[in-house]
Amino acid sequence: MTNDHDGGHDGGHDHGHGHGHDHDDHTEPPSETALRVKALESLLVEKGLVERPALDTLVDAYETKVGPRNGAAVVARAWTDDEFRRRLLDDAPAAISSIGITAPKGEHLVAVANTPRVHNLVVCTLCSCYPWGMLGLPPAWYKSAPYRARAVRDPRGVLAEFGTHLADDVEVRVWDSTSEVRYLVVPMRPSGTHGWSAEELQELVTRNSMVGVEPARSPEVTS
Repeated sequence: MTNDHDGGHDGGHDHGHGHGHDHDDHTEPPSETALRVKALESLLVEKGLVERPALDTLVDAYETKVGPRNGAAVVARAWTDDEFRRRLLDDAPAAISSIGITAPKGEHLVAVANTPRVHNLVVCTLCSCYPWGMLGLPPAWYKSAPYRARAVRDPRGVLAEFGTHLADDVEVRVWDSTSEVRYLVVPMRPSGTHGWSAEELQELVTRNSMVGVEPARSPEVTS
């Protein structure tokens, strides 16, 4: 499902979605599985079997580094291979499978590409459906009630809070994930990367860029 928006920030809602903001206080009660994991984590820390900073580092690495590597590989391939890009946008599971990456069973993945005239943003308004196989663990803000509501109602406002400011003539398309269909945004390739290999380009692809809240990194950021 898509919702097309042509701008306008809803000033009556000021829930932030920028880096470092934690929206867990606004979400629904955690599931039984989440509670069990939290209890186990607390027990391990209490018994001195593991240090909490080490756990935090591990989770952060999976969320932002290890987890999104599959998606980054797919995006970088799409940037360097026009035929693969066409296949990815036409039939993402088949294209991804052709380079040795398999999406989880029962999950249909759809790839949508950003262009100079169209910007795509992914949300799950009902819960927190997310392409784990491509992006790793979903961040807390993606699961938060404020993001899920405002991404549909005020996408430009949400994007601005991530530092993404779009021209008025850029169309924003919001894609609502479900348990059956998940979305992967192919961000625009950054300028100044002519001649870069797919492996080098992967370093510019972030989890947030594949959700659509930010562009890919610029070469200057990684240099």
